[in-house]
Amino acid sequence: MTERLYYTDSYLREFSARIVDHSEDGLTVYLDRTAFYPTSGGQPYDLGSIGGVPVLEVVDEEERIAHRLAAPLHTGPVDCAIDWDRRFDHMQQHTGQHLLSAVFEDLFALKTVSFHLGAESSTIDLEGGAVEARTVQEVERRANQIVCENRPVGVHFQHAAEVQGLRKPTEREGTLRIVTIEGLDHCGCGGTHVRATGEIGALLLRKLEKVRQTTRVEFLCGARAIRRARADYEGLFKTAQLFSAPLDEVPAMAAAQLEAARTAEKARRKLELDVAAYQGKELYETTAQGADGMRRVTRRADRAGMEELRAIAQNFTAQPKAVFLATLADPPSILLAVSADAGIDAGKVLKAALAEAGGRGGGSPRIAQGSVPDAASLERVLQKLPA
Repeated sequence: MTERLYYTDSYLREFSARIVDHSEDGLTVYLDRTAFYPTSGGQPYDLGSIGGVPVLEVVDEEERIAHRLAAPLHTGPVDCAIDWDRRFDHMQQHTGQHLLSAVFEDLFALKTVSFHLGAESSTIDLEGGAVEARTVQEVERRANQIVCENRPVGVHFQHAAEVQGLRKPTEREGTLRIVTIEGLDHCGCGGTHVRATGEIGALLLRKLEKVRQTTRVEFLCGARAIRRARADYEGLFKTAQLFSAPLDEVPAMAAAQLEAARTAEKARRKLELDVAAYQGKELYETTAQGADGMRRVTRRADRAGMEELRAIAQNFTAQPKAVFLATLADPPSILLAVSADAGIDAGKVLKAALAEAGGRGGGSPRIAQGSVPDAASLERVLQKLPA
């Protein structure tokens, strides 16, 4: 059984231990005692070194803890060191999670059902009702107030039969490790935590996301929150420079610019359709009739031109006895449009030709579109169409 030093001292950065077991290749070792935290309870594993060899992963195997190494070790005493920057970051985020979960429950009866500590940000999933912008603002304000109060964060051990008032009930038996925030929270937890709420640092709530029956809340604590706030500010500042406007006016100006762009896009699209209608009719007038009285046109398009050709095709075939074909080389695709009196079902004809060439697509009796695997297949489809 591995003695877990992090249970009683989250601030232990260096320690000595003895390798008591190892894998055959020596890349996984087991120590008699360890301060390395394994992945558990939403918190990632620690990094650091054992006997000067980098630790790549730490795995909880219930009775003992496995340390995956970058190079083999086998027996004997070893000096170990924790990657303190990573550890303290995790301590800030995990204690911040306890604080947030307690405040969400205290103010709005929203219960935390899961927690994930990620590389860039962390999340909690809440159930018990809607989480609105006002809710987030109030929780963030109250949580940061408790950070400034620098309340003690304590750890003690108690038998499960004697424990009362846990924020999250547990079915575990025997001795429990209890983490408390003075006057606020009482929770069973095996993770690493700071000594007082002041060490959590600034606490920032960000994105909300609906996940099945819960609401996922993204948050950052301490140095993470400062880095994110700095990045957010710089992004907003650069945007303000583009608008030549004060920071506070950027959202309104961006909204106005977006609305203007939408209006301009609608006008441009209408103009394109008007031009396409004119081109379709003009093309019809300048296309000679075949022996059967049908007017047929085949056009090649580039990637950007297919949508425009579709509009021209619709206007060309709005006239009597007309067939319009358009092809695109990359990706290989084809459009077929016909007039109402052409005696051709564009959807059925094109779908059959595409299927025979290994392609797919279809459409209505008047207009259809599809794609094929390659240029050779496109030519085979063309040969089977009424053009």
